Amino acid sequence: MSSPTPTTVPPPDSLFPSSSLTVVDIVVLVLYFVFVLVVGLWVNIPGTDHSLTHSTVQGYFLAGKTMLWWPVGASLFASNVGSGHFVGLAGTGAASGIAVAAYELNGMFSVLLLGWLFLPIYITAGVTTMPEYLERRYRSPRIRLFIAVVYLFIYIFTKISVDIYAGAIFIQQALHWDLYIAVAGLLLITALYTVGGGLAAVIYTDALQTVIMLVGALTLTGFCKLCPCGGLEGLRLMYPESVPRVRDTNTSCGLPRDDAFHIFRHPVTSDFPWPGVVLGMAVPSLWYWCTDQVIVQRSLSAKSMLHAKGGSLFAAYLKILPLFIMVIPGMVSRVLFPDEVACANPDECQRLCGNSVGCTDIAYPKLVMELLPGGLRGLMMAVMVAALMSSLTSIFNSSSTIFTMDLWLRFRPHCTEWELMVIGRLWGSVVFVLVLVLVSVLWIPLVQASQGGQLFIYIQSISSYLQPPIAIVFIAGCFWPRANEKAAFWGLLAGILLGCVRMVLDFIYEEPVCGQPDTRPDIVRCVHYLHFSIILSLFTLIMVSPSHIPPHTVPYTRCPPNTQSPLHKMPLYTAPPHTAPLTHSPKHTAPSHPPLLTYSPLTRCSPQPPSQTAPFIRCPPHCYPPHTNPLPPFTAPPAHCSPLDPISLPVQHLGLPNLLSLPQSLYPPLPHHTDTHTCGLTAPPVPHP
Repeated sequence: MSSPTPTTVPPPDSLFPSSSLTVVDIVVLVLYFVFVLVVGLWVNIPGTDHSLTHSTVQGYFLAGKTMLWWPVGASLFASNVGSGHFVGLAGTGAASGIAVAAYELNGMFSVLLLGWLFLPIYITAGVTTMPEYLERRYRSPRIRLFIAVVYLFIYIFTKISVDIYAGAIFIQQALHWDLYIAVAGLLLITALYTVGGGLAAVIYTDALQTVIMLVGALTLTGFCKLCPCGGLEGLRLMYPESVPRVRDTNTSCGLPRDDAFHIFRHPVTSDFPWPGVVLGMAVPSLWYWCTDQVIVQRSLSAKSMLHAKGGSLFAAYLKILPLFIMVIPGMVSRVLFPDEVACANPDECQRLCGNSVGCTDIAYPKLVMELLPGGLRGLMMAVMVAALMSSLTSIFNSSSTIFTMDLWLRFRPHCTEWELMVIGRLWGSVVFVLVLVLVSVLWIPLVQASQGGQLFIYIQSISSYLQPPIAIVFIAGCFWPRANEKAAFWGLLAGILLGCVRMVLDFIYEEPVCGQPDTRPDIVRCVHYLHFSIILSLFTLIMVSPSHIPPHTVPYTRCPPNTQSPLHKMPLYTAPPHTAPLTHSPKHTAPSHPPLLTYSPLTRCSPQPPSQTAPFIRCPPHCYPPHTNPLPPFTAPPAHCSPLDPISLPVQHLGLPNLLSLPQSLYPPLPHHTDTHTCGLTAPPVPHP
């Protein structure tokens, strides 16, 4: 393809020489902030159902488990699509074409896996945070502590710093405000309703902001059809010609990719190799949608499993839209403004956007400020602010939850619920979040200079280095009964360290400016981050899934066919029949205690009719294994116990691997605080679900 002759006529000094916000735009912005504050105050009105959920830990961090499917789905989408998406996804679309939309299509399937596979497990386990689930599954406090710390660092690297930087790009260029004044104002308003209202306020404001984002983004997409490139066919013809005037004609710098309209590209040399798109994206996507505290916490707030699945399905439908409201507008912006968006000269890029490695991240704000008329520019400013605030509120609330429930409770295990509320609202949501924000702001220069100036590629590369080991540990814990604590901990630690080494190498050996020789080490230059994600996932999987039987268990037997309860017709592992002798675990037998019973969680061999479900049996106190959770494991009853004298507990209070597929709806509600005698022992009060 022939390229235009270079010109010495520089582009304008300002990215937005002729466009600025009008009075109408300012009015639209003010109305947006008013609506957000009204929603936040409404959630906190004394006497309302929503305000009542804020008085307990579960109410504050899980919105009292009262959310319907539509705010859950809207909050899932708004938490995912922050300002980093609008700026980063459009910027990568401008730089390389539509292949980046594969991340959004992958997310559609991952969020459905959350609703149909992972959520039933988490709800059955009765957990509030994801590190808490790992502790219950592997019976390992050290895994919970380690994962909690890693999650907070991931939020700094891939969420908080990215969203602040992306929002600052838009606001600074549109309003010409000082960068730090704009960021400080947004963080202040964001913190007000996050601290005051808890997760309920966050979810309802997310629902409002989702509507604003979709209306504004679809409006901009409609205006893109009116531009000279026309629709998709016009874009297909004009995108290959979007070459900046100032460039080195002896190199390919500044030229669009020949495969810009292909999702599956060359497996080795392309920017999105197809093996990485198919396999490398899948594991980080599973971490994000199925194990990330920010996402899962919204689903756990649903009032029932049906509403949780409905929220996942609603979010999956919404994930179709980013291709049309972010990626394609980014490509249109390159067609309309190739000299600025596709600049290839380092000095010119530094003058235009302050980033010598490229200016593709200004594609979306440039399109908004130049293409839209007055009033609609204010609407799109509200869209960007909504995206930034919805993402930050979700991160702040989830970070506060992890800090309070996984770190603070770890070092003060006997603290009162009032203390947890104070820590969650004030110290966890203010002081701790301010520390996260400060570290994230200091991290912004590294974000700006990484991955050729493409914000979205930076996010995905860091995700590919840190998230696969965590995802594998969760997958093994949920679906691989032989995964044990020792293998999970050391596999997780080794995988995280290996990923950190690759991440540090990326920061030390920066990608060279276009036209300069690439002298980076082979592991950085030749191993794509998506390929590295595959390698890291396999490495962790090998370490986490040993072939031996997990500790603290013995082989389970199944009930006879004529006595097994037909739950989903699934052959679940159960305790041995009562006619069989109980199996003891000599490994954990203490000299001063009776032999320890192994924790087979259900007694299902019962002569009851198939329509009835055999109840749970609590182990006698002297049989509890050491280092258990506050809720002891459930075991087979002693030989002299009658299967008709059980102590039944709600299924949501369990967290053992053999209960992960049991539907909560099959068990009727039970009276609380009932003293029932079984085997001559008095059971402790039943915890309130």
